[in-house]
Amino acid sequence: GAPTISIFQKPAGVIPPGGSTTICCSCQCDNGYFDLYKGGHWVHTLELRGSRAEFSISNATEKDAGAYSCHYRDGGTVLAHSNTVEVRVQEFRLPEPVLSVLPGPDVAAGADVVFRCTIAHPKAGCFLYLEGLVKEVKFIPKDEDCKLSHVHKGYEGRYSCQCFTRNGSFKWSAVSKTLDLVVR
Repeated sequence: GAPTISIFQKPAGVIPPGGSTTICCSCQCDNGYFDLYKGGHWVHTLELRGSRAEFSISNATEKDAGAYSCHYRDGGTVLAHSNTVEVRVQEFRLPEPVLSVLPGPDVAAGADVVFRCTIAHPKAGCFLYLEGLVKEVKFIPKDEDCKLSHVHKGYEGRYSCQCFTRNGSFKWSAVSKTLDLVVR
């Protein structure tokens, strides 16, 4: 069968004009190439390094926003396509949120974990991100927490959050500092 390839943005979330992000394409492949596409149009090709290729966007503008995907090929044959990841470029108009986790960043398997994204704004909702996922883990409404029940090794990783308000148009915060969750 065809190899499974994945795509994700690092750091996750909306980036500001002039900011930077990396689009990561990975697969369980020995060699070959990744072609990066934006909106169905070829952008760049990179040779596989280990099991991944990283495409950097720096000094981002509105032109960098869009839906990106990776095609994995060996020689001239495309063997697999990734999902798409949506890169968004917008001004940050809200304060940076603070991400915390209870009971702490190091928990036993089977425990319940609560993520709290705190922002100094009366009406902002937030997204919780886990590095390596193409979409956010969860939307967290204002004044609520995100509870993950019976966590296991699959929940481990680097989390962050980003908040927004929607009053006609979206206003975004910067992405919080990251927090590493370890499940024993």
